[in-house]
Amino acid sequence: MPTSPPSPDDVPSVPDDVWDRFVRDSEADIRASAPKEPSARARMVTERLRQQDEQAARRGKRRGRGNPPPAQPEGWRTGPSLYQVEERGHRRRRGLGLVGVLVAVGLLLFALNPGWALDMMRAGDGSAAPDSSPLPMETAEPTSAPSQEPFPGTPTLRDPFAGSPAKQYADGAAGIVPPKARPAGWMTSAQVTAALKNVKTYLVDTNLDPATLRGQRPDAALGMLDPSQREMRTRFETAFREPTGKNDPLRLATRFKPSEVALAGEVVKTRGRMAFTKGKDRAVVVHADYTFVYPVVKAGSGSTEVARTIIRRVLDVEFPDPSRYRVTPGRFAVTRYDDDVANSSCTVHDGWLHPQFASDASQGDDADRSGPTVDPYDRSRDLAAERTGAGDCGTVSRT
Repeated sequence: MPTSPPSPDDVPSVPDDVWDRFVRDSEADIRASAPKEPSARARMVTERLRQQDEQAARRGKRRGRGNPPPAQPEGWRTGPSLYQVEERGHRRRRGLGLVGVLVAVGLLLFALNPGWALDMMRAGDGSAAPDSSPLPMETAEPTSAPSQEPFPGTPTLRDPFAGSPAKQYADGAAGIVPPKARPAGWMTSAQVTAALKNVKTYLVDTNLDPATLRGQRPDAALGMLDPSQREMRTRFETAFREPTGKNDPLRLATRFKPSEVALAGEVVKTRGRMAFTKGKDRAVVVHADYTFVYPVVKAGSGSTEVARTIIRRVLDVEFPDPSRYRVTPGRFAVTRYDDDVANSSCTVHDGWLHPQFASDASQGDDADRSGPTVDPYDRSRDLAAERTGAGDCGTVSRT
C-alpha cells in the first residue's frame, strides 16, 4: 500500500542552538568570500576608463566599425608580458656649472638693479630681449637648443619662469596635445583617439597632478598599465611603497617632499610631442617625449627664492591587437621609458626630488660630477645616445 507523506508535525524540528550556530557560520563565510570594495580613486579611474571605452565603441559603431573583437580562447598569448621593456639610464644632474653660476650672478644683479642690467645687455648691438610669446606646438624633433642668450629677469614668486626658455612653454596639460587620429594597426580612428587620450591621462597623472607632486601614488596611471605586464606593475608598486636606488618611483612620477619644498605657484610648464604608428603584429605604438619645468621654493621658511627642476621623459607604449593577444581593453604595455632630471640630488635615493637653490651653492656638491654638462632645455638631445653609468652625476648649464 502506498504510504502518505508525513505531516509537518511528524518532521523533527532543528534545535534552536543548532540553527543559531548555522546562521552565524553562514554569515561568517559570506563575509569572508565577499569581494572587497575598491578605493574611491580606483573606482574613479575604472569609471572614467569605462566611459571612454563606451564612447569609443559608440563612435566606431556609428561609422560601421564598432564590432567587438572575437572572443579570446584560453591559452592565447598575453601580449605585454612578451615585450622586452627598454629601460634607459636614470640620469640626474645637480646644480650649475661655471657658466650657470655666472648666469645666476647676472640674474641676481638684474634683480638688484634692473635698469643698469638692461643697459649692459643692450650695450654694443642694441639687441632686444628674447621673444616671450608662446611657442607653436612641437610637431617634430627639434634640431637645436633654445638660444643660449640669457633671458631677462630672475625667477620670483610672481614670475617663477623669468630667465628661462620655459617662459614660452605651455601651461600644464595644455602642452600635451595628442596628434590627429587616423586608423592604425588594429584600431579605428575612434579607438586611436581613445588610446592617445589614455596616454595623455597617464602623463598628466604622473607629472602634473598636484596630489602626485605632493607624493601620493598615481593610481590612475598605474591603473592604465595592462595587468598582464606583472613585472612592470609590481616594480612600480614596490617603488612607491619602499623607494630605493633600484626601485625608484621617480622613474615613473614627479614627487617633491612637502616638508622640504613646495611649488612656486600652480603652473608647471610643458613642452613636447606625441606620435603613433603601426607596430609589430598590428599593435599600435605611441611615442611621447615631454619636458616639464617645476618652479619650487623652500617649504615653511618664508623664503622667496625660486629654483627650477627640469625633467624630460621619453615613453613608448603599445596597444596589442586583442585578436592576437589576451589584453585588457584600454590598457597599454610600457616598452620603453627614459628620463633626464636637471637640478636634483644625485646621491639621495628616497623617492623624492631634492632641488638645489642658489643660496645653497656654496655648501658644495653631494657627488662627483663625472657626467657631461648639458642644457636641460635642449630637446634636440638624443637621450638614448647619452646613456651613462648608474653612478654618473651630470651638470646643467642653466635651470
